[in-house]
Parts: sequence; C-alpha cells; structure tokens
Amino acid sequence: HVQLVESGGGLVQPGGSLRLSCVASGVDFKSRWMHWVRQAPGAALEMVARIAPSGRTPFYAPSVKGRFTISRDIDKSTLYLQMDSLQIADTAVYYCGTGSSLPDRPMGRGTQVTVS
Repeated sequence: HVQLVESGGGLVQPGGSLRLSCVASGVDFKSRWMHWVRQAPGAALEMVARIAPSGRTPFYAPSVKGRFTISRDIDKSTLYLQMDSLQIADTAVYYCGTGSSLPDRPMGRGTQVTVS
C-alpha cells in the first residue's frame, strides 16, 4: 500500500525558511504526479504545489509562487518543498500526496509548520 511520510516542519519566524520532505513507498514514484497541500485551522484543504513526473512546469498556488519550490529525487523516492520568506499565513499542517488534483482528504500524517 502507499505510504507517505512527511517531515521537516517546525516553528520559524516570519521571513524564515523550512524544507519539507516526503518519503514515498508503495508507489511508482517516478511515474506519478506528486503534490503538497496544506490545511490551516478551520480552513479547507488547499493545493500548494504539484509536480509532473517529468519535473517540468510545476504548479504553485498564487499565495506561494516565488517563495516555495517543489522538487523530487527519483532515486530516493522523495518529494521536497523548499519554503522561503515564510509568512504567518503559511501556518498549517502540510501533507504530500500523489496525483495532480486536490484530494478529498490528506494522504499522509502531515508535518506542522508554524510561522510566528
């Protein structure tokens, strides 16, 4: 079965950076779209970024474009999200997942990012 394990979250001041990682198993990582979504308290799940199997032309939500970078290491079956210039509004639980569409529910346990 598919297993996705996120890590790298934490507490950071506004303007700071974090790098999230997601190790995938049980999935053909090199041939799947992958994404990062987030959910702030009381808010709906939001697509943050997604990346095609080719790695070309990734998509970013307007709120994070120019500050976040999604990437993947095929050999390590690992998805990354480099987050720079973090803002208080970025505070949320971040989840990785497979596919190019917003899922109905998160696929992993997530990692908490708090900007304060």
